[in-house]
Amino acid sequence: MNPFPAFRFILFLAALSLLACPTLASHAAPAPLGPLLSLGRVVDATTGKPVPGALVTIDGREALPADVNGFFPLRPAVKRIAARAYGYSRDELIVSAPLSTVELRLRPVRPKALYLTAYGINSKSLRDGALKLIDATELNALVIDMKGDRGLIPYKSSLPLAAAIGAQKLILVKDIKELVQRLKDRGIYTIARIVVFKDDLLGTARPDLAIKTGAGKVWRDREGLIWVDPSRKEVWDYAIAVACEAAGHGFDEIQFDYVRFPDQKGLAFGVPNTEENRVAAISGFLEEARKRLAPYNVFVAADIFGYVAWNINDTHIGQRIDRLGPFVDYLSLMLYPSGFQYGIPGYRNPVANSYKIVYLTMKRAQERARLPAVRFRPWLQAFRDYAFDRRYFRGHEIREQIRAAEDFGADGWMLWNPRNIYGADGLKK
Repeated sequence: MNPFPAFRFILFLAALSLLACPTLASHAAPAPLGPLLSLGRVVDATTGKPVPGALVTIDGREALPADVNGFFPLRPAVKRIAARAYGYSRDELIVSAPLSTVELRLRPVRPKALYLTAYGINSKSLRDGALKLIDATELNALVIDMKGDRGLIPYKSSLPLAAAIGAQKLILVKDIKELVQRLKDRGIYTIARIVVFKDDLLGTARPDLAIKTGAGKVWRDREGLIWVDPSRKEVWDYAIAVACEAAGHGFDEIQFDYVRFPDQKGLAFGVPNTEENRVAAISGFLEEARKRLAPYNVFVAADIFGYVAWNINDTHIGQRIDRLGPFVDYLSLMLYPSGFQYGIPGYRNPVANSYKIVYLTMKRAQERARLPAVRFRPWLQAFRDYAFDRRYFRGHEIREQIRAAEDFGADGWMLWNPRNIYGADGLKK
């Protein structure tokens, strides 16, 4: 049954009330709507029920979110309408003729992902192994490096800076758009991982953008790699340009990693090394990235260090969980038990308490960020412990972490193994 004719006058008034409530707008300023033409609606593709608060993009600009009944106002001459919502997929409509009603249908989705490097997605054995697991288990998503830990971009980029600094010296993915489409045709939710401030290639080519030691020399981390300065807008622009390319190639989500300062004392940046400056740089980058990704109707996520949920300060890396939430759709805490070297209150041996580490840390993060559980999607450990008893994380340990994430109510979860080798142990069929 079409709900529009019976309630058109009421909905017209509702639309006018939305226009008068700028506090209901999303993170970016809403697009000016002009004269009201009609109303659109966002509904659950499975149940047909409204999706309140769905994020709406009209002609490439974020507009007012859908109201409690899923409705949003439209202006004349609209060309493209898109929507997304937490816990759902995306949808869009290209308008080729005048419309009186519009309905966007979002499919519920809880991404359950494996991580693949650029080498992993290019390797037949690793790629096919991941796809077979997705076919056989509850997995339904992939996180793929589009700008990796060393700064390489594995597809043919149109960015002049990428070629100039050597980020194009190894093109592993011959047709990125075709790859993403093939994955989506299989029903796979696609996430582009983009490493931001750890970039050896950019720092080598542009030492003026590199983080320096107190003596003014270019600093390198334990792997011998250069990081670039999170306070420099040129660095922001490059990472965001890569993200926009990935969004244009069809990825459902952009995930920023290493979106932080290094955890090293005595370094020099373009701004004084204070907590407020660090936090302003990281939250400022994410705010700018979200604004410039808005035309793509793509989800935005950030990888967050696990202890950030517990520490009152910024963990000396610029990550304050209460300052990050407003600028991303999903907070992806890295909850590898091996990474909690000091444990958490009440649990000094993290690898023997995988469930508690994941569940309690997410609850703590939620309290600090004041966000619903659906705004979180954690990274879980699928590699051997390196910090405690060297145990392998297999069926039991993996399932315990998954159970914790699901009991919390997270929007799915992601398994991390840097070698890209995964098994079915711990996964539901």
